[in-house]
Amino acid sequence: MDSSKVKEWLKSIVIALVLALFIRTFLVQAYKIPSGSMIPTLLIGDYLLVSKVSYGIRNPFKDDFLYKWDIPKRQEIVVFTYPVDPKLDFIKRVIGLPGDTVEIRNKKVFVNGEPLDEPYVQFTDKDIYPMELSPRDNYGPVKVPPGHLFVLGDNRDQSYDSRFWGFVPIHSLKGKALIIYFSWDGEKTRPRLSRIGKLIK
Repeated sequence: MDSSKVKEWLKSIVIALVLALFIRTFLVQAYKIPSGSMIPTLLIGDYLLVSKVSYGIRNPFKDDFLYKWDIPKRQEIVVFTYPVDPKLDFIKRVIGLPGDTVEIRNKKVFVNGEPLDEPYVQFTDKDIYPMELSPRDNYGPVKVPPGHLFVLGDNRDQSYDSRFWGFVPIHSLKGKALIIYFSWDGEKTRPRLSRIGKLIK
């Protein structure tokens, strides 16, 4: 192989790598679901694509936006930096927006005094804990502060979320879940190619 072909080949590789890095940094990122907190919407082993430009342009060097043009809608599924440990990314469903009052009464979620329709929720424990014992089934009411979100997992009895560690700063959003493109349970592939939007209606 002559030197001109080698240079052309290397140039193509560099362009592809730069393009892939740009897409991953600013546009779309792939995530694997490691836990069952979003069952049945997202299963352990699901791979999904997350839009990183749904709410703005992320700063690649810090946990913030360079420019923000939107915030999530209620019941959208979002990826964010875990407030307790910035090295981790979490995925949950948005329940409360800034200014909303959120309350949970015997597992039922109320937003601004109105019951929230949640056909996506799964409950695995028939027991109901009083607020004094755990915030899992009875919580609030709390008002979501400006610049923050209240998030919950769909696998409601098995999710570690805003009930336990508080609100998510909007500047910590990594993006909006778009599509499940591959699913693997450790033994077999599950045919679960699906738009996230269709799963939450």
